[in-house]
Amino acid sequence: MNKSTRAPLSGALLAILATIIWSGNFIIARGVIHSIPPVTLSFYRWLTATIILLPFVWNSFYQHTGLIKKKIIYFLLAAITGVSIFNTFVYIAGHFSEAINMALIGTTSSPIMSVILARIFLKEKIPLSRIIGMTICIIGILLLLSKGSWQTLLTFSFSKGDWWMLAAALAFAIYNVMAKKKPVEMNSKNFLFTVFLMGTIVLLPFYFFEFKAQGGFSPTIANLSAILYLGLGASVICFLLWNIAIGQLGAGRTSLFGNLIPVFSSIEAVIFLNEKITWIHIASFLLVMIGLLIANKKGKSST
Repeated sequence: MNKSTRAPLSGALLAILATIIWSGNFIIARGVIHSIPPVTLSFYRWLTATIILLPFVWNSFYQHTGLIKKKIIYFLLAAITGVSIFNTFVYIAGHFSEAINMALIGTTSSPIMSVILARIFLKEKIPLSRIIGMTICIIGILLLLSKGSWQTLLTFSFSKGDWWMLAAALAFAIYNVMAKKKPVEMNSKNFLFTVFLMGTIVLLPFYFFEFKAQGGFSPTIANLSAILYLGLGASVICFLLWNIAIGQLGAGRTSLFGNLIPVFSSIEAVIFLNEKITWIHIASFLLVMIGLLIANKKGKSST
């Protein structure tokens, strides 16, 4: 296997691993959404991630302070979209929308937005195979979310939470494009630490506002474990894997793997929540995988 073949395969495997861990994010967050306020959950998630990364960048971060000052707008935009806004909006949406609405909007709109933004700002080509593959992925997700009943989708309507989720999807699509433009002189760990730190600082005043209005949370083992999982697994590990995948596959292609999140969430629900797996889960998983394989084939660009 030559180098040109290994890079896409490696990028695909890293993206899949990231989606497996990210899917656990929804399993964990669902259990604490009523015990930890949304901005508080987001703030402590990213504060934890920043602290975890600190020892690994302590000796090299100061070398990039000049670069950070020079490109402060870029880093702020990446931090605000990928850290401050994305998951905070997801947690807020959970208070207003049903799970089907959140999953439908998040898993179908963000990849499409990422492909479009990557085309506009990064001049990434959109092959016909990617359009076809993306369509198949969406069909697979719709099958899963509808549970095989199109009547469920026909009665779909936007709520206040749906708009929050749509905004979250757009924020993550923008982050995907920003991550692709990461300065080459800065490695992934320092980039993530910069983004995590800035995003946490941006969240700080909103956390104080929420704390004053709603109070904090009980530091139970369950709550602290959830924050640790989000801070270490769904933040540090996932973002490192995701950013490397973006560098190897491109922002548009990598974003398509986000369609696997609800599929893996269903599998994890079977394992951890004792929910039953059906033919719909299997068919959806196969459709998404087929769509990803087609989308990642090289082809002529679409005009």
